[in-house]
Amino acid sequence: MTDRADELRSNLLQVQERIEKACQAAGRSPDEVTLVAITKTFPVSDVRALAALGVRDVGENREQELKVKAPECPDLTWHFVGQLQSKKARSVVRNASVVHSVDRSSLVEALSKAAVAEEKTLRCLIQVSLAAYGSAEAATGAGRGGVEPSDVPDLAAEIAAADGLELGGVMAVAPLGSDPGEAFAGLREVASRLRSEHPGADWISAGMTGDLEAAIKHGATHVRLGRALLGTRPPLG
Repeated sequence: MTDRADELRSNLLQVQERIEKACQAAGRSPDEVTLVAITKTFPVSDVRALAALGVRDVGENREQELKVKAPECPDLTWHFVGQLQSKKARSVVRNASVVHSVDRSSLVEALSKAAVAEEKTLRCLIQVSLAAYGSAEAATGAGRGGVEPSDVPDLAAEIAAADGLELGGVMAVAPLGSDPGEAFAGLREVASRLRSEHPGADWISAGMTGDLEAAIKHGATHVRLGRALLGTRPPLG
């Protein structure tokens, strides 16, 4: 193996160990947690190397990267996890199977139209704001958007009724300066209420490199890891 492949293999083993220990502490099976490798700014060669090591779920934050990398590795499950402009919905639907960041009615409409045009079913997660669990400064942090918990039922109903879309569950990012355990406990309550109305919406996408243990403790089914797997990100092009 090359030095880079060796590095990725070592990182993956460490991540898998963290997931296993967190699941053991939470009384859960590691099989209940899916690792989504976030490859933002990293080359497609890294995606291929991770795939060779058994990673099957890969996520991108930017449509520009998704549309380049996904066609190179079509056998993987591609997740879009970043903020999404409605005008880029068709491109994302063409290249991804899951969108984690649905946060408004206009985006539901755009994704539905694109999914019908592409003749596919897109799994959609509602991005939930956990700003109430962080400081005022954290509430304005980049990438920590989403709908208020009270607005989840209405948006969920729109997704469930939309052609070409499947309601998958919820996603959130713990606010900066917060206790991630408290924030993810709040997300778990939102997810539980959602499942009472939509039993199939059982995904909880939560947890990144710094807080995956807290997310798993509170029911995360998908953890989104970049730095722990791939190292320090190269600068954006």
